[in-house]
Amino acid sequence: MSSEAEVRESVKEYYGKKLKTVNDLETQACVAPGRKVTRPVKEAIGLVHEVVTSKYYGCGLVIPEKLEGMKILDLGSGSGRDCFALSKLVGPAGHVTGIDMTDEQLDIAREYIGYHTKKFGYTKPNIDFVKGYIEKLTEAGIQSNNYDIIVSNCVVNLSPDKKAVLQESYNVLKEGGELFFSDVYADRTLDESIRKHKVLWGECIAGALWWKELHTLASEIGFSKPYMVSVTPIPVDRDDFKAVLGDAKFASVTYRLFKLPAKQSEGTQVIYNGDIPGYEEEFNFDYKTKLKTNDINAVDGSITTALKASRFCEEFDFQPPVKKSCGDSGSCEDSKAEDPFVYLEEKNKKGEVVAPACCPSSKACC
Repeated sequence: MSSEAEVRESVKEYYGKKLKTVNDLETQACVAPGRKVTRPVKEAIGLVHEVVTSKYYGCGLVIPEKLEGMKILDLGSGSGRDCFALSKLVGPAGHVTGIDMTDEQLDIAREYIGYHTKKFGYTKPNIDFVKGYIEKLTEAGIQSNNYDIIVSNCVVNLSPDKKAVLQESYNVLKEGGELFFSDVYADRTLDESIRKHKVLWGECIAGALWWKELHTLASEIGFSKPYMVSVTPIPVDRDDFKAVLGDAKFASVTYRLFKLPAKQSEGTQVIYNGDIPGYEEEFNFDYKTKLKTNDINAVDGSITTALKASRFCEEFDFQPPVKKSCGDSGSCEDSKAEDPFVYLEEKNKKGEVVAPACCPSSKACC
């Protein structure tokens, strides 16, 4: 695959013709890991029609916090499972748009709009599906500065132009908006011989970014630093695939990036009020910033800016920071990019083994 057009056509064929259900996948990269979810999220996913769910491919849970009334865009929405779950969670005052380039997937999603509208008790649909490329959102009719949240589940790796995807996402987000997405990442830059492997590309492996590249692209475009929410290892078990991939390692990582105002806030202390449904006791901004209800938490300027500029603003009481040295937790800017593979190694050394993605038939899968 030597051109963007060839990559797109290969992906279309893989997800439109080759894969009929999740059981046709040849690796565990595009299978969601089992993980705990809140009751509202579990109930919303459980209401999605089984035909839609059977054609769902994803490597994470892309349902963030505080969704009621939000306007959401799903990049590479496929059969629409995440969209329909989000449609339930945003409520009748919110709206969800899915964009995908594969006709077969869009046909399934559109067929079940009426079913879910009735299932959720809505008088009219709060969801629509658009055909288009995630690298060309505006060409597909997606409005600029229009969305509170963008989600994407194991799709960015399938794009031949990741920077264009992130740039277009930035353009259509409102200021303070969030890109909350799961994708497959590698622990190194992959060789061109891997990039040309059609099956591994379709399986979300060959198109994986080196995780550091995401940080570079986010900075170039103007996003906040990528905040790592969760990490799951992706084992590749087939010998023929191992022969192609060599020593490269892969992981599914969920990140959140924010479109922030030019003026950044200073670090501060915040108190979470516990009012977000499903997160009454604790709000986890990322894997290490856990904000317990009614506790005073010191956060850096970047997180302070994200909380103040986003939909989360009313959920926090912001207080002046306590002056501390940079050796103290939470008071100084942390510009270090967290390595997801080091994170997994450290968890394993502590005996806190992070389970790989579950098999397609497992009830633990989200």
